[in-house]
This record gives sequence, C-alpha cells and structure tokens, in this order.
Amino acid sequence: MTSSRRLVTLALLTSVGAGLLGAVTPAAAAAEPAEPAAAAPALRTGFELSRGTRWTSAAEEDEFLRRVDAASDRVAVERIGTTTRGRPLRLVRIGAPAPRPAGSGTTVLFVCSQHGDEPAGREGCLSTLRDLAFARDQRTTQLLRRTTVLFVPTANPDGREANTRENGSGVDLNRDHLALATPETRALAAVMRDHRPDVIHDLHEYSATPHYYEKDVTALWPRNRNVADGVHDESVRLSREFVKPDVERAGYTVGDYGIWTDPETGEPTKQVAGDGQERILRNTVGLKHAVGMLLESKVDPRDAAEEADPALNARRRVDSQLITLRSTLRMVDERRTSIALATGLSRASAATNRGPISFAGADNEQPAPDQVETNPPCGYRLTGEQVAEVGDELELHGVRSVPAGGGRRFVPMHQPARRLVPLLLDARAKFHLTEAELVRC
Repeated sequence: MTSSRRLVTLALLTSVGAGLLGAVTPAAAAAEPAEPAAAAPALRTGFELSRGTRWTSAAEEDEFLRRVDAASDRVAVERIGTTTRGRPLRLVRIGAPAPRPAGSGTTVLFVCSQHGDEPAGREGCLSTLRDLAFARDQRTTQLLRRTTVLFVPTANPDGREANTRENGSGVDLNRDHLALATPETRALAAVMRDHRPDVIHDLHEYSATPHYYEKDVTALWPRNRNVADGVHDESVRLSREFVKPDVERAGYTVGDYGIWTDPETGEPTKQVAGDGQERILRNTVGLKHAVGMLLESKVDPRDAAEEADPALNARRRVDSQLITLRSTLRMVDERRTSIALATGLSRASAATNRGPISFAGADNEQPAPDQVETNPPCGYRLTGEQVAEVGDELELHGVRSVPAGGGRRFVPMHQPARRLVPLLLDARAKFHLTEAELVRC
C-alpha cells in the first residue's frame, strides 16, 4: 500500500460532523490536508496552505494565533516569556464557554516541538488548537466544558527559525527541565506550576535505524523510579491502550521509544534511549504528578513515494502527530476520574514523606543499593549563598521552603514537591542544582 493510501485524512481532526474524539479509521487516500472547520474556513496554517511543501513560518504562526484568538471566545493567547533572541513564547488556553483560571478542573498540556528541527508536532498542535476553538460536535464541546486544553505551540522558537535541535543559546531544552537555565524551560516550568496539568503530551520526531528501529510512531512514559505508581500506570496506558491502537488503526506502525527490536521476531534487542533521567521533560512531568508521554514521529521517508515527494513525507509525519493528539484528548475524556485519582494520590502521598528515594535506575532498571535512600531525611538546609543561587529555580519548580535563620532556608520533604526535592538538592543526584545540607529527622 502506498504512503498516500495509508495517510489518515486530516478531516478526521477538522470535520465538524465527525468531531475530534471519534474513532480513527483508515482513509482511501489523503494526499492533501483537509479544509479546517467550517466556522473558520480562512484560518489555515502555512503548512496547510502549501499542502505540506513548507512548514508554517513564525510570522504566519503569529497571525494565525491572533486570528484564532480574535474569532473564538474559547481561546486565550498569552505571552509567557521571551527567548534570548527576542522571540515570544506563547501559551494558548482553550475551554468552553471560555478558558478557566489556572489550576481549576482537568487540564491537559501539549508541548510542541521542543527541538526546533522536529516541526511536525508544532504543525499538529496549530491545527488541533484551531479545530478545538471552532468545533461544534457535542462530544468535543462537552470535553471543553470539563477540560482546559493548553498548548505551547512553539516551545523553541529560535530553534525552529534556525531549524536546529537546540535553542538560540545552543542548549538542548529537553535536557534542561531541572536546571531551568533557559527562558524556554523557565516559562514551561511556570506553566506546570501554575496550571498543574493532569496530562502532558510532549511532541517530537526521530530518525530511524533501518530494520531495528523504524516505527512510524514511537511513544514512552515517565520511567523515573520516583514517579507515583498511579501516574506511571496511567502514563503507560496512554501510550499502549490509546495511542497504539489508534495509530495502528490508521495504518501506521508503532513501538516504544528507544527500543530496538529484532526484525524477524519483533522482540526487543536493546535500549538506546528512554531512561529515567529526571531532567528530561517526560520524566520531570511524572515527578510533578502529571500523566505524561513522549511522542515521536519518524522523519525518514517510509517508501519510494515519500522519497520522491517530500511534501508527502511531511504530511504523513503531521498526520501521525494529529492522531496521537486526538488519542490523548480521548483518554482525558474517557478516563477523567482515574487520571484525577492518580494525580491526586501522587500529590497526597508525596506530602507524607514515606517511601524510598532512588537516585538512579528506571522502571525497567534496578538501581544499585547505594543509589537508593530507604530512610528519607526530614529535608535539606540551604545556605544564604545557595538560596541566592537556586532560589528562583526552586520557586519555578513549586518547591516550598521556610526561613532557617541567617539568610538560610529549610526545604522540608513533607510537601507535594517531595518526589523532586532530593533530585534537586541531594549530592547523590546526578543532575542536582546544589549540594544542600541533609537534615535527618
């Protein structure tokens, strides 16, 4: 079957009648992006207007967001930061009949194209936020009455403009979600702190390794061992019980991110990525009590047709991202109560300061005995110099501290940020911000 026949029509996401949450089924052909919702026929991205021959420019995105914001009462667009090269970082909030205040109700966050040379996720986000803004079908409008949907449509504007993985300062943003050394990750940390999203979907792309690692879509959940069991399990469910079947019904292949498989048996052979490293957003969100997923579409042409027609390749990449955006919204709609229970228990159990803390390992890798703290401390004491050095970052992470005299601060483990505190302040943590004084109970 050719790539054009395997593509799922973008009308699945833009058709007012079908809605955003209906079943995903293969289309006979979808060589062109579909028209947007009838309520806003003129609001198309640069990618859609060009039929996939180019990506949406920064100027086109600015105008697109301005027009969506002006035309829909469901939408609020706000500036949440500025890159080192002066470009805006924006947050789009969507709800019905209007966006809700931060931290209220069920919230899902889409982080789009942290890596600037991975543009398909951004295109999927722009199209989806437009369609949510104008959808008329009952199921989508009901979803928006109970859910706030957040988009950071371009998480790395400087990298997107330069078509580089890194930001304008040469930093890989997806290795900076603990240190918060960049304006982009600082803005995103503030969004997570203030809006407390229940589900976070992080959109990426990847290059395949023929025969061993070449699925059209790969996904992965938070693997850090300190993530609460309920949050971990709901995250696995998002990847395996929602994204996987939806992607396969659309005619695409799907696998676990970072796992090579034997081309004959389909069995895993080795892991090349996807560990429990806490500074990667996929893991950080789990430590902050959110159900999370890393999603990657394959950039390589899947056949001769895509090799001959780069626009066909681009449309397939965006289409597969659109399917998974929709899968996440469907899970939020169908498992709202279970998600709320998992995230609520994660916060509540963190405040009791019980259970071991792991400084290494993952859900599929046991840490060494000396990498686990079985008797967690009461907290960590910061000197005045350390407060000046990392106080802003702790605040952005939502870490609570109290005065300890002489300009010092005490960071108790009895708080919702407990799962993150040792990874920020303990000398045993690989990516700690500072070596604070450990205070035993």
